Amino acid sequence: MLNHDLTTASISTELAGRSWRARKLLLALRHFAATKPLGAVGGAILIFLISVALLAPLISPHDPIEPNANLTYAGPSLGYLLGNDHIGRDVLSRLFHGARISLYVGGASVGIGITLGALLGIISAYSGGIFDLLFQRLVDALIAFPTIILALAIMAALGGSPENVIIALVAVLAPSSARTVRSQVLSLKEWDFITAARSIGASPIRIILRHIVPNCLPTYIILLTLTLGLAITAEASLSFLGVGVPPDVPTWGGMLTNASQSFVVGSPWLAIYPGVALALVVFGSNLLGDALRDVLDPRLRGTR
Repeated sequence: MLNHDLTTASISTELAGRSWRARKLLLALRHFAATKPLGAVGGAILIFLISVALLAPLISPHDPIEPNANLTYAGPSLGYLLGNDHIGRDVLSRLFHGARISLYVGGASVGIGITLGALLGIISAYSGGIFDLLFQRLVDALIAFPTIILALAIMAALGGSPENVIIALVAVLAPSSARTVRSQVLSLKEWDFITAARSIGASPIRIILRHIVPNCLPTYIILLTLTLGLAITAEASLSFLGVGVPPDVPTWGGMLTNASQSFVVGSPWLAIYPGVALALVVFGSNLLGDALRDVLDPRLRGTR
């Protein structure tokens, strides 16, 4: 009986703790929406697009890859709200399914690239010496290449597929994030709390995990949100140039490629809708990233 009471009490305590954390998160979101309304709009846009991507198989009215020779270049109608493309495929369904590929490639490349670059930047800055010197020369060499040229070279070597696009974008995004985080860690190394941690014998791994990483977390989150739009645009650019995702897979960049092949004048919807989708995701990620920068960066708090 005593054990049962103790178990019930522990469950009640855990539920109360979860309820308190949920209320705290809700209050934080409300405060963020009240103080940074544009950031909240950007977050809402991204949530909407992610929801569309996740629910694409359920909400798409037609098969996105099934052609219909009787409806080539057909304009918007009740059955096909956004019209049809050059082989009769439903533009709305392709737009929904294109969000899945674009957001998957953009999100995965940003998550892997920014995380990898941040970790390498922290290790490079904290280690110093010859490793930092050699690593920064490698970063300089990679950054010297124009973004799209480096991505095109990697795709030409690997071939077209979503996974290869992610690899190419990781190679493009990681160097810039490594340099950004490295500069912050170089400043953190000189702060008194890092010196105090060293003086009491804390190991480098403990100092990095307990002191440096938490202080770099705001920069990391800002880089994630601000770079998402760039990554999705880069994926669309690669698909537009014909070296990204295979043509049979619906993507926003691929839809723009089809629209560019002399269809724009007679069928403008083929270019307008994927262009608007790309503009929305870039606009939303930039709004959210800018708001998070103001909230999380202590140097900018209260300045706007």
